[in-house]
Amino acid sequence: LDEVEPADQVLKRFSTSGMSLGALSKKAHETLAVAMNRLGARSNSGEGGEDSRRFKRRPGGDLANSRIKQVASARFGVTPAYLMSADELEIKIAQGSKPGEGGQLPGDKVTAEIAAIRHSVPGVTLISPPPHHDIYSIEDLAQLIYDLKQVNPEARIAVKLVSEAGIGTIAAGVAKAGADLIHISGHDGGTGASPLGSIKNAGTPWELGLAETQQALVMNNLRARVRLRVDGGLKTGRDVMIAAMLGADEFGFATSAVVALGCVMARQCHLNTCPVGIATQDPALRRKFVGTPEQVMSFFQALAEDVRQSLARIGYRSLDEIVGRCDLLSQKSDLKLPRCSNIDLSSLLRRAEVRDLAASQFAEPTSRDTGSSLSKAIEEACSESILDGSTLAASFEVRNTDRSIGARVAGKIARMYGDAGLADGTINLSFSGSAGQSFGAFNISGLRLTLIGEANDYVGKGMAGGEIIIRPPNESYFDWSENVIIGNTVMYGATGGTLLAAGRAGERFCVRNSGGVAVVEGVGDHGCEYMTAGVVVVLGEVGRNFAAGMTGGVASVYDERGEFQTRCNRELVELVRVAEPESITLRALVERHYEMTGSRRAGDFLSDWERARNLFWQVVTQAEATRQREAELPQIRLAAAFERSTPVVVAD
Repeated sequence: LDEVEPADQVLKRFSTSGMSLGALSKKAHETLAVAMNRLGARSNSGEGGEDSRRFKRRPGGDLANSRIKQVASARFGVTPAYLMSADELEIKIAQGSKPGEGGQLPGDKVTAEIAAIRHSVPGVTLISPPPHHDIYSIEDLAQLIYDLKQVNPEARIAVKLVSEAGIGTIAAGVAKAGADLIHISGHDGGTGASPLGSIKNAGTPWELGLAETQQALVMNNLRARVRLRVDGGLKTGRDVMIAAMLGADEFGFATSAVVALGCVMARQCHLNTCPVGIATQDPALRRKFVGTPEQVMSFFQALAEDVRQSLARIGYRSLDEIVGRCDLLSQKSDLKLPRCSNIDLSSLLRRAEVRDLAASQFAEPTSRDTGSSLSKAIEEACSESILDGSTLAASFEVRNTDRSIGARVAGKIARMYGDAGLADGTINLSFSGSAGQSFGAFNISGLRLTLIGEANDYVGKGMAGGEIIIRPPNESYFDWSENVIIGNTVMYGATGGTLLAAGRAGERFCVRNSGGVAVVEGVGDHGCEYMTAGVVVVLGEVGRNFAAGMTGGVASVYDERGEFQTRCNRELVELVRVAEPESITLRALVERHYEMTGSRRAGDFLSDWERARNLFWQVVTQAEATRQREAELPQIRLAAAFERSTPVVVAD
């Protein structure tokens, strides 16, 4: 036993699995983080965001910051500061308790505090969009991995997959896409963010998914590029040993961790009635929480010692020596139940043929793409302004191979100043040409990006502040408002900032917008889906299924042809005409659009404003519309999101 690696080396491989603030109570979530940080292990934020006050150490020296931060399809709480606070960023493609369904938090768990962190509305059930809203292909996943590596170059990037048949093929694609770690999630679990039917009836055991992933990666000569982590009901040292032999480098724990915290397995966390205050947002029940970091630490320390003793028993000095050694496992032959005699585990225990052991284990980190030469030039130009807050204006040529422009600078600003960023107008960067994907991703206050040309998909992805202005060159002969100037999935998961685009946008515009302001001249299908806050103005036609799942914010859509009512999904929203007070603030947005882009369409609207404003529909949530009718209170004020004080003179 003395020759086996010490417990602290084993503990480094442990993490708590993704359990969000919302699924868990505030104290339970923070206690897990404190315990894992004391151990040198990792806690996982889950997909619910995290209070920025947790990013810094407490007076006593404890740190409640989750070292693993999830980036799920809902982008709940994903801001530049959130991304910069992580050692690992985990892209959640699926989770074991409900593969393919996305996260879900019942409305009675969405308190004012939870809603503020998630940039949503209290009391309204929160559902993550299915992953295809953001990631249609392995190339889209590769782009998100690239984006995250640009904004936080120091964090490793993980991708969470679900244990199902075919996971090996997906894992091979994820490895090629540049991930540093692949997380395989088994079917056991669910912490109150899942419907009961999903918890009981979805996914497969982690052993099946892990074995298939390990075999596929080894056979495709990809295993050395990535680490593998597994979760889904791990509880004992024996579980850890088996997982390691099947290929896992790291191990996640959820149920066992909360049991150590005091969970009594009442199995009613989805009802918000947890009797021990762990999986509830009810203030009275939360007061019953008595868990401590020491309880969690004791469990993991005992688990690490259990692993050490198991290693010594079979004659190995470290977990590294048994990773991928499925030949050390064998199927039991003395089973008492007759039906078990038909089980064949040979495919599970088959070891892919390799020339040496290194090919079946993680060997070296994925080479990190440090960005294009343009990104490096921008970073160098902005370094002084980031440090001392001095103003900067610079111009660059951009090509469609230049991706994630602005993300590196936004990350550096967030690391120094948090999401508050710099003063407005501090850094002004102008570009000409065709920008690649994710132009302005994770933009932040104090950073204005102006593009004369066009941009690909994901413009303003996750932006939290600042401005992005895009328009065609002045000499363009075509009608700006009838041509696409920005691609699909623009402002996905934005939490703030302003986008002004003198042209049309593609599909899935402002999906999961939760605080951004946008003015465009037309959008494709599925605009403003799952929107929870913010302001959108569309000066032209929209595609079908507009506002599906929209639970907050306001959208104003120009409807000259009278077709918008048939294209809007009114399951959760209502359409109202723009009243006089709203007309003033709507006009202010159109004026700003005209001022910054020179949009001819905006100029036409302002030249005959009375006619134009009468053709706008305002999209508001049913709850807001009911509140206005019953209480006769003032309507939603766009001015709360955008204010102007100086008039704009429209040229003839």
